[in-house]
Amino acid sequence: MAQTAEQIDDGIDTDLYLASVQDALEQDDVDTVNQLVEGLHAADKADIINQLSPQERELFTHMLSAEQFDHAILPELHPDVAEQVMEILGPDVCAEALSQLETDDAVQLIEEWDEEEQQDLLRAVTAQQRSEITESLSYPEDSAGRLMTRKLVCVPHYWTVGNTIDYLRAHQDLPENFYVVYVTDPKFHPVGRIPLGRIMQSSRDVLISDLSTSENYTVNTDTDQEDVAHLFTKYALVETAVVNQEGRLVGTITVDDVVHVIHEEEGEDYLRAGGVKSQDISISVQQTVKQRFPWLFINLLTAVLASVVIGAYADTIEQFVALAVLMPIVASMGGNAGTQSVTVAVRALATRQLRGGRALYAIKKELIIGLLNGLLLAMLMSFGAFLLYQDGMLAVIFGAATILTMTIAGFSGAAIPLLLQRLGVDPAVSSGVFVTTVTDVIGFLSFLGLAALLLL
Repeated sequence: MAQTAEQIDDGIDTDLYLASVQDALEQDDVDTVNQLVEGLHAADKADIINQLSPQERELFTHMLSAEQFDHAILPELHPDVAEQVMEILGPDVCAEALSQLETDDAVQLIEEWDEEEQQDLLRAVTAQQRSEITESLSYPEDSAGRLMTRKLVCVPHYWTVGNTIDYLRAHQDLPENFYVVYVTDPKFHPVGRIPLGRIMQSSRDVLISDLSTSENYTVNTDTDQEDVAHLFTKYALVETAVVNQEGRLVGTITVDDVVHVIHEEEGEDYLRAGGVKSQDISISVQQTVKQRFPWLFINLLTAVLASVVIGAYADTIEQFVALAVLMPIVASMGGNAGTQSVTVAVRALATRQLRGGRALYAIKKELIIGLLNGLLLAMLMSFGAFLLYQDGMLAVIFGAATILTMTIAGFSGAAIPLLLQRLGVDPAVSSGVFVTTVTDVIGFLSFLGLAALLLL
């Protein structure tokens, strides 16, 4: 099943390949499996592996490793899947694969292993790569030091364009992809940068110092990868320098690495908002249960709190059965409004849009939005309640509780993520629990409290 030019341009039909691979695996047909994936891009092979069951994945990996395993597959795999595949391959094949990868890709894979297994893999690679990987692992997790690659192009400021072009042509060990030439001083501090296209468009006798710009946009090895991604997004960078604590140039980060970071961070935030730490479709049942149970337990505690509020008004509900029918609507509307506000707030925090006075503005805005939506919905819901039960006071209570709940939901949806961030807690993980608790409690308390006060 060879790829056509159209498939390469538009992307392959992974589902078709996956079904064919699964059929071949079921028949234990090694030749067909290798023929199916031959010529596919490493990312497409990784996509197939990610979607296989753990048992199919093990069989598939063994069949691929019978031939020459494509090392470029490993960085494209989901981390949990990559760990499983590397365990199947064994240290020798993994070490061979690592030796062919860029340092940042090798670090991404090896950091998932425990220290003893890391040492086994490192002993099998070259001394130079072992030194580079060990140094990268010494930097904080999710930092620029782990994200960077050490292969870069830098030249002294007194060179000409001709010197630079001759240097590039003479050296074979250049980065596979690079977009910027860095200008350094004698102490290897970056003092400027030149886009590669500007060099190629200039005459040979032009001095590098006349072409370079002082806008380095450098990051430190300890800079968090989210901050790196923000820098790339803000200034539309394709590559940036990484310096150590002494300000010396030690590596570079390119846009392809940052795209992976942005995808990873957005995916993590989305998953954490649901109490999930990873894409558990790819991991075992036991691991999935272990990840999800704590979140469900927290939700249980908050649900108990809401039920306590309902229980306090049990007598009121017994006398007015309509309250039991209507009160879930109030809480549900508040919960939806709170979810909308918290989603906007968490996203704004992640993109650094809520700084200084913007935070207070966001809270006020969400409060007003909640109030206005509450007013509009209260008119509709009160009218419906009146038609259904022919009770004007009940309709007024229903509407008033809706307005109050929606207003509090808008306020809490914006304020709680900001407060959690101030306290050093990840708002993407915890905001939903607290906002849901607030809206449920306020919804039940306002509706049942007003009913007890005005109807009894």
